Amino acid sequence: MSLINKEIADFSVEAFHQDDFKTVTKADVLGKWSVFFFYPADFTFVCPTELEDLANKYEEFQKIGCEIYSVSTDTHFVHKAWHDESERIKKIQYPMLADPTHALAKDFKVLIKENGLAERGTFIVDPEGRIQSYQVNAGGVGRNADELLRLVQACQFVAEHGDQVCPAKWQPGAETLKPSLDLVGQL
Repeated sequence: MSLINKEIADFSVEAFHQDDFKTVTKADVLGKWSVFFFYPADFTFVCPTELEDLANKYEEFQKIGCEIYSVSTDTHFVHKAWHDESERIKKIQYPMLADPTHALAKDFKVLIKENGLAERGTFIVDPEGRIQSYQVNAGGVGRNADELLRLVQACQFVAEHGDQVCPAKWQPGAETLKPSLDLVGQL
């Protein structure tokens, strides 16, 4: 079953963000583009490389009106400890959501029930709280923040220009396609 256009459920979770603990709810997500970036666990191997990659691109996501939320089933206390100990994780300026009850992992369908961890899932959520793009990778396969930024930009473009679509490798400012009868069989 596809999760495209699925509205995310109401939630309230604790987060570690900018050297403090705070509560993040669905209301905080609505009204802007968001990326929910699930990963298996703090203090692991592939995860810090991905989170650092996102941290290095965070300003670019902010410029296009998109918030990043990293999510694992660890507590907000563990997020703080990892942030304090890891040079890679110290770079993070986006909220690190804690999901020890698995509410978010279940809603986004990325919970690995056998071990209580989340799959490596990436979800682009529009300002109305609906999933517009998602990808789930095997645990050993890291993601790319440059491609994720491009995907957010493409989702934003299509949302704004509903009569146009973005072809493969589309970048902002590049030519788009306008589906029509005349275009059938011409590509």
